[in-house]
Amino acid sequence: MVHLIIGAVGFLFGLGLIVSGMINPAKVLGFLDLFGNWDPSLAFVMGGALAVTIPGYYLVLKRPAPVLSTTFDVPVKTQIDRPLLAGAACFGVGWGLVGLCPGPAIAALGSGQIEALVFVAAMVIGMTIKDRPWQKPALSAAN
Repeated sequence: MVHLIIGAVGFLFGLGLIVSGMINPAKVLGFLDLFGNWDPSLAFVMGGALAVTIPGYYLVLKRPAPVLSTTFDVPVKTQIDRPLLAGAACFGVGWGLVGLCPGPAIAALGSGQIEALVFVAAMVIGMTIKDRPWQKPALSAAN
């Protein structure tokens, strides 16, 4: 039952992205084009999201536990460090170059956009190898 509810919430989120036009990379790139043909619609989508999210967090975090889990999974790390800044920079550069971020890219897969397919494939590859170059090999029992 929990998986059905999670799927329904994901579907609703994707539907919101589609209705707002955020699966169209041109909308995002138009928002970032401050000195050209600027499109402020992304600002309204962000404002609407904040108008729902801020009171939602306030109300939900007053509960002893989430409805579908036993504990809240709230980030506890508050320090701004190099990995955080590097990740934010990579996200921002990718978002600015392509006009997609993970949620809209996944929602755009259903539209048949080749850009979304390439983006999601690159995202999956990046998530798969993200820690590999920095990880030390595990010691085997024979060592």
